[in-house]
Amino acid sequence: MGETQFDKGSRKLRYRLDVTTRTNTTGLRYWMLRVLEECDRAAAGFRADPVHDLRVSLRRCRSMADGMMAMDPDPAWKDMKKAGKKLFQSLGELRDTQIMMEWTEKLAPVVPHASEARVVPSASSGQALPARAEANQNPAESAVPSSDAMPESAQDPAHALLEILRQRETLQKHAARAALDQFDRKQWRRWSKNLPARAARIRPGSAMFKHLALERWTAARELHIHAMRNRSQVALHTLRIGIKRFRYIVENFLPAQHKLWSNDLKHVQDLLGEVHDLDVLWAAAVSCRVFHDSGSRRGWHERIVEERARRITEYRKKMVGPDSLWNVWRAGLPQGKHVERLATERMKSWARALDPDFPHSERVANLALEIYDGLQSTGLLGKNLNGLGAQTSPFDERSALRVAALLHDVGKARGDKGHHKESQALIEAHSTPLGWNAQAMQRAAVIARFHAGALPVRSHKLLRDLMPDEQNRIIRLAGILRLANAFDAEHDGRIQRVKIEMALEPPRRHSSKNGRTGGFRPPSLRPARNEALVIAAEGYVPTSSTAQRIAAERYLLETVLRRPIVVKLARPAVRSIHS
Repeated sequence: MGETQFDKGSRKLRYRLDVTTRTNTTGLRYWMLRVLEECDRAAAGFRADPVHDLRVSLRRCRSMADGMMAMDPDPAWKDMKKAGKKLFQSLGELRDTQIMMEWTEKLAPVVPHASEARVVPSASSGQALPARAEANQNPAESAVPSSDAMPESAQDPAHALLEILRQRETLQKHAARAALDQFDRKQWRRWSKNLPARAARIRPGSAMFKHLALERWTAARELHIHAMRNRSQVALHTLRIGIKRFRYIVENFLPAQHKLWSNDLKHVQDLLGEVHDLDVLWAAAVSCRVFHDSGSRRGWHERIVEERARRITEYRKKMVGPDSLWNVWRAGLPQGKHVERLATERMKSWARALDPDFPHSERVANLALEIYDGLQSTGLLGKNLNGLGAQTSPFDERSALRVAALLHDVGKARGDKGHHKESQALIEAHSTPLGWNAQAMQRAAVIARFHAGALPVRSHKLLRDLMPDEQNRIIRLAGILRLANAFDAEHDGRIQRVKIEMALEPPRRHSSKNGRTGGFRPPSLRPARNEALVIAAEGYVPTSSTAQRIAAERYLLETVLRRPIVVKLARPAVRSIHS
């Protein structure tokens, strides 16, 4: 036989794939090119194996895009993920049908009746299966027959179900071909050149990918706990998806961990996948009414329940208890305070790709925390809100301020005009990385919104529904951020450090219980009443444009603290002659 056009195109693509990935069978470029190869294979009949391989390739690419989106905000990641999802879902029903056909053959092999004239190959396995009447082989016939309408040869439940599934498969192949024809392969090939280069900026095996894997592990572990409590079909299927997401992050971004965990990850995913397949098969058999009596129905149900229970038992042996695989995997991922540090690094990586001058934002964050800590030490912020005082805060103020300061200029990726509003939208749209406080990040978006533009007022739509105490906190933190941002107004880093200086209240005489005057009150930790708050700044120049910006932006914080703010040049530290 001569070589077809499909064979020539497939051979050329495979050759390019072999050349570019000869020493590497993982990574984004490999799997994106693999999608194109599997598209050609699947198009030649939509057999079970090519359809499965295409879906695996698409899922790998979408999973890597999902991981990179957490650190790289380039919109191409989302576009690629969306394009892959559309084709992936279009093949989903076809793949489910083919899996059900395989399971039907496995659980109850069909013995053909002598009256049947011919056999046709199963689309799922390629093995010979009993054929139905010629009229029922018409691909255009869309009706799914019930068991009552079937000939005597189809009354066996397995035979009847296979015939229904084969008709369903034919229709789904037509839908899959239409979806494949709409898939933009040229755009996908362009992405296969650009996106792997962006992904290469973060080295596989890096700590940030370990943090991302821990995030996926945490989500999957919570799904595991829920599924083990109720054992519902939905909970187990959702757990399978969670483990799959964790597995693909490990497989694609953590080569050392993948080498150790790959077999176990695949095995537990397969166990849950087979449980889901059995659930879908039973639902299909019931809905298609293939059982002609209660005995056959009971026999099938008992067989499926038995197979399902065996897999759940095996899953529990591996995943429950102190020696479970969950604990093995957790031990190989970041621990303790390292988690929060990596969360910050991930968000910095994301912000750095959007913020045209991220070093400025880092300086502003440092200055804002120095102002906050200085005000906290003077008592001007009230009682300690970090667990040492009786007063509690609805969110972690210091964390919210830090996040807002680091991310306050990400909106400039969409232009300078109104960038403070865009920053708020981007922060709100971003998920909270593991190790960061979710409430603090939500409030950080509002604080970042008010680092520029109109001053915050209680009637603003972002504040009006909050409790008065929380309104006060957000407005106060916005005042600190505005002032810190003004200290680096020129983006030159001239002012690197600030310090709050306070004038203590003078000692005052007080009366004793018997009315006599004696002794003095100790100095208060608060600045003297009506006394100005002094901020000493290293590198401050009173005649500079930065000083003018500071004079304008200190107003909000002055209003909140109800005292004037004076900024002066910090005196140089006196060094010891022995230093």
